Amino acid sequence: MSQDSPNQSTSGSDVFVSYASQDVATANAIVATLEKNGLRCWIAPRDVTPGSQYADEIVGAINDARVLVLVLSQHAVASPHVGREIERAASKRRRVIALRTDAAALTRSFEYFLSESQWIDAAGLGMPAALAKLVQAVKQALTAPTSVDPVLGPGPAASGTPAANRSVGTRRIALGAATLFALGLAVTVGIHFWPSKHPEARAPAVAAISDKSIAVLPFADMSEKKDQEYFADGMAEEIIDLLAKAPNLHIPARTSSFYFKGKQTKIADIARELGVANVLEGSIRRSGNQLRVTAQLIRADSGFHLWSETYDRDLSDVFKVQDEIANAVVQALQISLMGGPLTRQKGGTQNLEAYLLYLRSDKEISEFSAAAIKEARKHTEQAIKLDPDFILAWSLLGWINTNLAQLREVPVQDGYERARQLGQHALQLNPDLAEAHLLLGYIHRTYDWDWVGAQSEARQGLALDPKDWFALELNGQIAASIGNWIDAERYFRQVLVNDPLNSQTHWDLGNTLYRAGRFPAAEAEYRKLIELAPDYAWARGYLAKTLLAQGNPNAALATAEKEGDEANRLDILPIVLHAAGRVAEADVALKALISKFADSDAYYVAMNYAYRDDHEHALEWLERAYRQKDSGFVEIAGEPLFKNLANDPRYKAFLKKMNLPE
Repeated sequence: MSQDSPNQSTSGSDVFVSYASQDVATANAIVATLEKNGLRCWIAPRDVTPGSQYADEIVGAINDARVLVLVLSQHAVASPHVGREIERAASKRRRVIALRTDAAALTRSFEYFLSESQWIDAAGLGMPAALAKLVQAVKQALTAPTSVDPVLGPGPAASGTPAANRSVGTRRIALGAATLFALGLAVTVGIHFWPSKHPEARAPAVAAISDKSIAVLPFADMSEKKDQEYFADGMAEEIIDLLAKAPNLHIPARTSSFYFKGKQTKIADIARELGVANVLEGSIRRSGNQLRVTAQLIRADSGFHLWSETYDRDLSDVFKVQDEIANAVVQALQISLMGGPLTRQKGGTQNLEAYLLYLRSDKEISEFSAAAIKEARKHTEQAIKLDPDFILAWSLLGWINTNLAQLREVPVQDGYERARQLGQHALQLNPDLAEAHLLLGYIHRTYDWDWVGAQSEARQGLALDPKDWFALELNGQIAASIGNWIDAERYFRQVLVNDPLNSQTHWDLGNTLYRAGRFPAAEAEYRKLIELAPDYAWARGYLAKTLLAQGNPNAALATAEKEGDEANRLDILPIVLHAAGRVAEADVALKALISKFADSDAYYVAMNYAYRDDHEHALEWLERAYRQKDSGFVEIAGEPLFKNLANDPRYKAFLKKMNLPE
């Protein structure tokens, strides 16, 4: 994000800039241009006060601003938080100026709230001309006379905006009396925005697929020994990371694009599932130090090849090949790079051997087994020896240590404290490395239970890399840990815009909805998760909890019994057995949980006793879990299975010790 402008004032801003996370480059260009012309802007996350409630800051900033500038795109139309921002601006009668970047179809609610706004067509004018016109429009809006509505307060006088600058086919509301306007607004908000508060009842809006959209599929390993899969995956991922830096380009994240790996799925079906118009696929063949890379860009609806190329190079040219492919895609899609040429992330390496070791480690971590992660640690340490300035490797080594702690391969304290040292070292090498900030934010949340520190680091990571899915994910996880369900859901749904098949996000969203008491919506997310990743750990156990919360203990028991991992199954099985009236079997299962997993799952033992309304044992095991630094505490806020303890002063004191709301 851009840095604070000298034109900014603490007394409020002239302009609030609203945008979806995918349009952050355009939003930053708007802020830079407006502030260069003496206009004070407020933009998230730059101007959010660390440690504050995100939603409160947003509402206050809209209230204080006189104009809302909207980056209007397919991403904005699909974004719940953008919808709420323009709803708020309309309710406070703020002027809205929309800078439209594509031809996305509007939902009815967007049509309503933008019916009186001014429009500037960036796609038609070109961005430089559109930004110049925006400056003029904002200045005119700020000097225009205002009227005072007895219900809604000060707002713009009757608009003199030319019809040519307004949307074609939008509905204008022209009610004479202020009370009629307020009534009409309330009815429309009730009709169109009730589902935003109850997503389980919402049918998603179908947004037009932009031509400026592309999915990068995993590259095929065509090497003779078929031993270069990690390298082929790394090639595709590097190209995704490069293309993600291109403004106005929609590109699904790695998790969703790689979902189709090994599946016999047609290009057209992949594109439809990911909401893109184009697909890039390719292959690599490595023989010694010789490398052949083939890439082709395909128009999904017709199968037409927009561009293809084969590169025969020395292996040392791998970075150059990645850059050439990414730039060729950008040129083929006719995207103008406002921010200059595509650039590689800071913190990388030009040492080929270190890079290959890093790719191998990244692949090994994804297996999440003790043996594989130990191999990843060895390879990452080798990469760092080859290039001590390879900052991403230092950060990766930190994540490896948190994984080893979670798997109990190293003492929890040793693993997390070593990870903290590695993250801090990475930031010493480069304070602007998003990965390192996210690592420290994760440690603050999961190990320290320092929610304020976690928020600070996570927000810094998001500001440095607004398109990084995990930056959004971690911010959502932290919000959920402290019971801020609205912000948590907003972050997770932002991830799903670019990463609709991300199983981690469906898991986190389901967990958030469950703890917020929205059980039907949580059930839908868990079922989607199981459809995407049938073997996902905890999925069936948490679906069982959700079914139990809806008063269906028999279905909960049948689901819990299908949980594959023994520890995860025993965490919930005694509860659902007890709920189903099979108390003797529940007692046996609880004894098995304690006998086998007392040192790792004390939090779930406490949960079992809380469900049985056994306060003494529940509190005893909570204290034991606290001493063990049990990571389960990140989910205690809102957990229905602890509700029997809610009025116990000792439980309230325990939550206070955790810096959590009662």
